[in-house]
Amino acid sequence: MEFRVLDRDKNAIKLEIDGSDDTVIYPLINELLKDEDVSEAKYSVGHPDLDKPVLYVRTKKGKPQAAIKKASDNLMGQFREARKLFEAQLK
Repeated sequence: MEFRVLDRDKNAIKLEIDGSDDTVIYPLINELLKDEDVSEAKYSVGHPDLDKPVLYVRTKKGKPQAAIKKASDNLMGQFREARKLFEAQLK
């Protein structure tokens, strides 16, 4: 997966995403929306054959890049815990 910055300012970032699918992006958006410092997080797909998906994040305070990293770290932790539970139950 690769990101290309389309637009950025103090409290917002717009990223074009290449090589991802909804199974990665939607959990990220849900995690971003749980953050009190994030005012908006959305994902637009456009035309499936012509356009690359775009992620837009706006924060109330702090950098949007930091919010994306925090959400990604939270998701990694959740999946790590789920994996441990699955492994324990499948022994």
